[in-house]
Amino acid sequence: MTRAITDFEGSWQISRSIDDRFGGQKAAFEGTATLIPCQDGSWKWEESGYLTLGEDAPIKATRIYYWRPAPPQIEVFFEDGRPFHSFDPSGADTAAHWCDPDDYRAQYEFKDWPQWQAIWRVKGPLKDYEMISRYTRA
Repeated sequence: MTRAITDFEGSWQISRSIDDRFGGQKAAFEGTATLIPCQDGSWKWEESGYLTLGEDAPIKATRIYYWRPAPPQIEVFFEDGRPFHSFDPSGADTAAHWCDPDDYRAQYEFKDWPQWQAIWRVKGPLKDYEMISRYTRA
């Protein structure tokens, strides 16, 4: 199914699990994300919620990315404008980001739309984790 950036507009619930194999710790994030259009043609993706590291008390966590349509792809940028990665929202897709010396690989899955997920696997000299983010309409 063909999807556009407008299909992601609005609010989403996020449930994220993080398995840090290097640090031997599990973490979880529960919160919301909102995608809204900006004046310059980009779209602001803002996540807000609580991150729990191991047995520690939850802490407030936020992050912002900017999405830009580049059909059939959606390009994702860090909040400061640096490129992050791109993905095709029409079906399962992979993405990659090299942040020397770390390798970030993602698998986007849209088969249960409007539920979808992104699975990131990160490897580097001091990193080895898998992060699974599940999104459902708020």
